Amino acid sequence: MKLGMGLYKHMLTDENFQFAKQTGCTHLIVHLAEYYSKDIVTATDAVNNYGNSKAFDEIWELDSMLELKARAAEYDLEIFGIENFSPADWYDVLLDGPKKYEQIEYLKKLIRNAGKAGIKSFGYNFSLAGVWGHQKKNIARGGAISACFNADELDIEAPIPNGEVWNMTYNSNGEGKSTEDIGYDELWKRLEWFLNEILPVAEEAGVDMALHPDDPPMPFLRKTPRLVYQPELYEKLIKLVPSDSNKIEFCMGSIQEMTEGNLYDAIEKYASMNKISYVHFRNVIGKVPDYKEVFLDEGDIDMLKALRLFKKHHFEGVLIPDHTPLMTCDAPWHAGMAYALGYMKAAMRIVQEE
Repeated sequence: MKLGMGLYKHMLTDENFQFAKQTGCTHLIVHLAEYYSKDIVTATDAVNNYGNSKAFDEIWELDSMLELKARAAEYDLEIFGIENFSPADWYDVLLDGPKKYEQIEYLKKLIRNAGKAGIKSFGYNFSLAGVWGHQKKNIARGGAISACFNADELDIEAPIPNGEVWNMTYNSNGEGKSTEDIGYDELWKRLEWFLNEILPVAEEAGVDMALHPDDPPMPFLRKTPRLVYQPELYEKLIKLVPSDSNKIEFCMGSIQEMTEGNLYDAIEKYASMNKISYVHFRNVIGKVPDYKEVFLDEGDIDMLKALRLFKKHHFEGVLIPDHTPLMTCDAPWHAGMAYALGYMKAAMRIVQEE
């Protein structure tokens, strides 16, 4: 098991690389898509999304990936994975629109670039509504600001406007295919087409395609179906298009929030199949439709028990906090992340030495 940190596009700085090294990290998961700006725990609702998505950003080019790898390497950090495509680069793949054939060829180029840059994993979230509906409140221990979800406080039936997908705007004129009136079978059919196209390229490039579970894991959200909202649906993914590159981005928080199964059984099942590419190591209290994200040592998950299961099945991938409550100080994100990583480093050492 390897300790890592997730960094968003605007955070890919020498200062944060140095911070990651100081907290004991050896690996990074980086976000190259343009979402989040200054706040890591971002509130969204029927009016506010993650902003405008940029297509064909130069940061996706091979030279840029190699330059980023080299900068991280100056701090003895390895970039293990990239998380999420830019919605503007694959909206019609998600929507089954007229540009999907053009867009899938561009996505293949990005996977080839990642492979050439020596980046092992590519996380993605095949979702129309995306990560949506989280609010920022003082709900973690000591009044720390963190993310929470309560369906009763949101209009979960609010339709997604045309020109928006994955909680971002790709066409500010409101033009684009509607997200409505499709069922589960249709969404799985779209995912199957995507996997049949992308997995042969990923295999050749030596890259894992790692699917994130739905967040929040509601079966239906904003009049659209969700894919992996129960743990057993990951098995459907694995069987859909068999491939060594068809893997899982195992988000412990999202899986704990699901209403069926349990987290420990899911670790046992998918780790034993060698299908987990990397892990979002975070804790929560509650389940959908009402839960909150909390510090690692105050939630419903026994984090040491989870680590022992990863060890049992010889998991060699990267664990990152993903995000964590913000502490009340001059550097809220850095303090919260340092606390999480310190906990993780100590817990991993305890388990590894047992």
